[in-house]
Amino acid sequence: MSQRHVSFVGTALEPLSVITQLAKHQNAMYIILGATGHVGSAVAQSLLDQGESITVLTHDAQKGQMWQQKGATVAVADVHDTNQLRAVFQGGKRLFVLNPPAPITTNTVQEERNSVRSILAALIDSGIEKIVAQSTYGAQPGERIGDLGVLYELEQGLGKTGIPTSILRAAYYMSNWDIALATARQAGRVPTLFPPAFKLPMVAPRDVGTVGAALLREPVQQTGLHYVEGPQRYSSADVAAAFADVLGKDVEAVETPRDVWATTLQQLGFSEQAAESMATMTGITLDQTYELPEAPIRGTITLQAYITALVKSGQ
Repeated sequence: MSQRHVSFVGTALEPLSVITQLAKHQNAMYIILGATGHVGSAVAQSLLDQGESITVLTHDAQKGQMWQQKGATVAVADVHDTNQLRAVFQGGKRLFVLNPPAPITTNTVQEERNSVRSILAALIDSGIEKIVAQSTYGAQPGERIGDLGVLYELEQGLGKTGIPTSILRAAYYMSNWDIALATARQAGRVPTLFPPAFKLPMVAPRDVGTVGAALLREPVQQTGLHYVEGPQRYSSADVAAAFADVLGKDVEAVETPRDVWATTLQQLGFSEQAAESMATMTGITLDQTYELPEAPIRGTITLQAYITALVKSGQ
């Protein structure tokens, strides 16, 4: 028998009593899977700001304490344990699904496919009446293409559940540049896999979360495919310029040649499989072999505003 268990922050529960104990938390209308990440936290905060009752689901009780203090119910569960997930899902009616990213040291596609299968299985007999699922620009069928393939499989799987679902495809997260703050500050460099002048859709995670929360609150049968990106499209050179402006120093975007993407990623700690997937996914983005929406939902947070807030938070 598994030694894993579901608990609420401050209360450890034995496995056989999980469903009974969760019944006490039926007043939580919304369940947020991935609430401790950039996007999930924005969804959760937006719903709380509107007076909604939510349960945030996390694998780390310590990370959940902040949400408990804000008035949310915090469920601690393992996304790979289908029974745990179903027990939590049965405590609400509407669900925000964000498939947790696997550690880059693993075979990320395999690990993330495993969590997708667990989530989909947990929805059976869960009582969930509406789902909003986080996906990505470029989601498409294929092998070893990272999130593009895994999240496409999530989209397709959710479509087979019969539960009304809205798919939220987000552009390239501005938060992907967070790691560049250190090199921009110390060496005046922003490492990039893209040519510096190449513009692509980017979006601040908070804008994605705001849209996700709005979709969750829509009528049950109101569903569809939604794209969200920032006020305009940006390049790596734009990222470097934003850092330069805030830091008050010269900063340049430095491109990693395409033929060494995979080896460079492995030097940064990616497993061989994860590096291959990331390199292939980046190639798809660079070659723009995916559908770009004509009229996406536009967020309000500019790249300059995002970088300014990032630098200030890192001081």
